[in-house]
Amino acid sequence: MRTAASALLTAVSDEVRQKVRLPFADGQRRWIEYVPMSRPGASLCELGTDGRKLAHRLLATALSPAAYAQAMAVMALEEVLDRAENWRRGRRSDDYSVVLFGGPDEGDMWGWRFEGHHLSVSMTLEGDRVAPTPVFLGANPARMGHAGAMVLRPLAPEEDVARALLAELEPKHRSAAIVADEPPPDIRSGRRADLDPDLRAAGVAASDLPPRARELMWRLLHVYLGRLPADLAAAETARIDLGRLHFAWEGSTEPGGRHYYRVQSPDLLIEYDNQDDGGNHAHTVLRRPGADFGDDILAEHRATSHA
Repeated sequence: MRTAASALLTAVSDEVRQKVRLPFADGQRRWIEYVPMSRPGASLCELGTDGRKLAHRLLATALSPAAYAQAMAVMALEEVLDRAENWRRGRRSDDYSVVLFGGPDEGDMWGWRFEGHHLSVSMTLEGDRVAPTPVFLGANPARMGHAGAMVLRPLAPEEDVARALLAELEPKHRSAAIVADEPPPDIRSGRRADLDPDLRAAGVAASDLPPRARELMWRLLHVYLGRLPADLAAAETARIDLGRLHFAWEGSTEPGGRHYYRVQSPDLLIEYDNQDDGGNHAHTVLRRPGADFGDDILAEHRATSHA
């Protein structure tokens, strides 16, 4: 990440560099915004050909190959959505921005974000420590078919593994897992930097499940942790209290229906919501309560510096 970020800063003009690089203390660092709007940083179209490629290389340091492919599909869908809206909104696949907070050459805490409609990836670093959340991916449309076959489903694993888990549940566990007949209008964490403390684990506990269902719960967990490169995914897995995971489902249980689920423990929040456009507009997020935006690393850093 340091190498990729430094290369990006070197490649762009002074004017663009001033937009790309902000102080680490800037209030916009703790930010997740996945709707089309003005955002800090420089957009891909401002970076030029070389800068745009280097921004993609920076993004690729934060994502596994599969998640990077998902992110590219999400960005390309902006053109598909623009066509479906008869070009009224002027959506563009280059309307994504990159911003650094602090810098990779300062030997202190720094961070960066790559963000636009339906994509927000935030990384915070101190030395070789990386806080790799939040990671948000959305898709509109969530699925596109033709001639009875699926053309594109960027978030297929996120839906399919969860449905497999729901189908595997015994009646008593299924009853505990399904907590509402209607899904919420969006993921409950929304676009808030600070998670709602009242958003607590619900549904069925992983510790109550039989082996096959528990295995599917772990698979679903790793769909989301697998968005990260293998070393980061392993480090995040080691920090999670697997014994306190819960799985909750809301809305339709039929394929194509409007639905929502979340996987949650005190130190993990995974959400999936697909209720808009008749169940064809998905939002998903991986978050770490208390550790998003490097909050835990920053607290340790401040304590050490103060001492």
